[in-house]
Amino acid sequence: MNFESHSMTLKIWDHSTIDHTLETAITQVASRTNAAKEHVRVTRSGPNVFTVSVADEGLAHLG
Repeated sequence: MNFESHSMTLKIWDHSTIDHTLETAITQVASRTNAAKEHVRVTRSGPNVFTVSVADEGLAHLG
């Protein structure tokens, strides 16, 4: 797992845990950035690799 200022990159090997792992990551990113969970997006960036980040509109309050 890698966490940058407004995103988290995860490599998830166990496909049976994808939903739970991503939901937990969404909650963590929202909490760390003080953004609503609705503003957090998940992007698949490779095989078994997911990036969880705050969408631009969710960062407006941080400017």
